[in-house]
Amino acid sequence: MSEAIEAPLAASKVPALRQMELADIGRALRAGLFDYWRKPMMGLFFSHVYVVGGWLLYIFLFVTDQIWWAIPITVGFPLLGPFLAVGLYEVSRRLEAGQTEWRRNDIFGVIWRQRLRQLPSMAWIIIVYFLFWSFFAHMLFALFLGPSALTNVTTSYAYLLEREGVTMLLVGTIFGAGFAGVLFCLTAVSLPLLLEKELDFVTAMLTSIAVVRRNPGVMLAWAATIAGLTFLGMLPGLLGLFVVLPVLGHATWHIYRAALEAE
Repeated sequence: MSEAIEAPLAASKVPALRQMELADIGRALRAGLFDYWRKPMMGLFFSHVYVVGGWLLYIFLFVTDQIWWAIPITVGFPLLGPFLAVGLYEVSRRLEAGQTEWRRNDIFGVIWRQRLRQLPSMAWIIIVYFLFWSFFAHMLFALFLGPSALTNVTTSYAYLLEREGVTMLLVGTIFGAGFAGVLFCLTAVSLPLLLEKELDFVTAMLTSIAVVRRNPGVMLAWAATIAGLTFLGMLPGLLGLFVVLPVLGHATWHIYRAALEAE
């Protein structure tokens, strides 16, 4: 039997922007930690996809003698985090609404139904953005160190300690921060917004940019919080991400609530 075609939902009104304050970050993190404590298995499930995927990727790079790619990928891999956290947004949405009795398959069902809406378009933007960053990092490596370094770096990392290597790392860090900053502006609240509202992904991205422009200091502090906690979580072999990713995923939903007026 063919799958039933779901009727499209009526378009939603774009929520009004709120004036945020730095205290919203602390409240969002506490609420995110509480959501994780209430439904830990959901957080562990979604974070294990990220962590195990990172392990497999590093093993692949090591086996294929391409371990030098670990540097740009370590910087770029967190760019995929907002999309992977969609399931956590749904968990927080349900907990906020007082819904506590549901099965894990209910969350997967919500995620599966998103294929008919705008989230896949946002997912492709994030994936292409990540791939472009990887290509750009490769280009920087070849530009500063030359093609010979690409073959010798697997046996010696002395190239990275020379003047050209240090310059490459500095320039790469600056450009990487720029890439991450642009993507943050596009996704700060757009994914939770698309999950809850029936909007096109361009409107969602423009709304996210408007939130950042309305609250530049708070959103800059939120971006720094995400970067700092993610970096700390990646240090012990990515194991810290089992806690950091779920908490940040849930907290992002609460930042979304603090940034936009509820209907």
